[in-house]
Amino acid sequence: MTHSSQPIPGLSQLAEKGYLEIDIDPTLDLEAEIQRLKREKNAVVLAHYYQESEIQDVADFVGDSLQLSQEAARTKADMIAFAGVHFMAETAKILSPEKKVVVPDLKAGCSLADSCPAPVFSKFLEKYPDHVVVSYVNCTAALKTMTDICCTSSNAAHIIRSIPPEKGIVFAPDKNLGAYLEKVTGRSLVKWDGVCIVHEIFSIEKITALKVRYPDAKLIAHPECEEPVLRIADFIGSTSGLLQFVQRDPATEFIVATESGILHQMQLKCPGKTFIPAPPENTCACNECPFMKLNTMEKLYLCMKYEQPEILLPADVIAKARASIDRMLEISAAVGLK
Repeated sequence: MTHSSQPIPGLSQLAEKGYLEIDIDPTLDLEAEIQRLKREKNAVVLAHYYQESEIQDVADFVGDSLQLSQEAARTKADMIAFAGVHFMAETAKILSPEKKVVVPDLKAGCSLADSCPAPVFSKFLEKYPDHVVVSYVNCTAALKTMTDICCTSSNAAHIIRSIPPEKGIVFAPDKNLGAYLEKVTGRSLVKWDGVCIVHEIFSIEKITALKVRYPDAKLIAHPECEEPVLRIADFIGSTSGLLQFVQRDPATEFIVATESGILHQMQLKCPGKTFIPAPPENTCACNECPFMKLNTMEKLYLCMKYEQPEILLPADVIAKARASIDRMLEISAAVGLK
């Protein structure tokens, strides 16, 4: 199917800014319009758990990095509107190169992905020619071309355990996740020195104060958090793992150390439970990813209507990067990670 975007003067120039700046009628029902565009364009909206709640509610599928990768690979839609950050939309394009992938805001990047520039990483790898390279999916398409196996926080331990014990492993780009994997798998990793700004700035002092205030609350944390937070956590897991845990655990109060967008899904799944966002070191009460929050309902509507900004990748990058993602999905399927 081909799409006929409604032309407007200067559309390509506007898209070059990273998003479309077009006045929208304030009375427009954006949810209804997005649903209409889905039908007209055979489009699907994929949204990460860290998106604003209204974007999550209008999405066809909400998930973490692994789930979104799998959904992008199997969707029958002609167009994917990806409400997440840039590397996630790139992954969707790599897995479905024949589909049009559009994003609300190209500037919705990732501090972790930016911490590992591909040219610098290439020089780094020259010191470890015989190592297996495992890269967290939170990295650029260029970095994926240098990677043997991608991973997400959901399947990272399974990926590490799948590698023969005699093989050295380079792990990039998140050093906190790498340190956690060393602890749970017993493997020694050569770790790239990268971090996620969201998970690095949780305040251990403020979390401790919350635990005093809510003595029955369980602290649950994402493995990208720093070791002092993980050390006192009652449960450590991926974003989807945290969501599953609060549904099955009998506790009724949880302190959640990850991006606060997940609290929306937790409240939907467990309306009778209390979820308290773990505070960062700054003056905010909760920790939000500034890149994730660049996406808005207005931008989502515009990107679907005009099919811009579009994710475009060279064919050779898609081919090289896909091998590492396919290997990840194969290992995930083998151990039953859906």
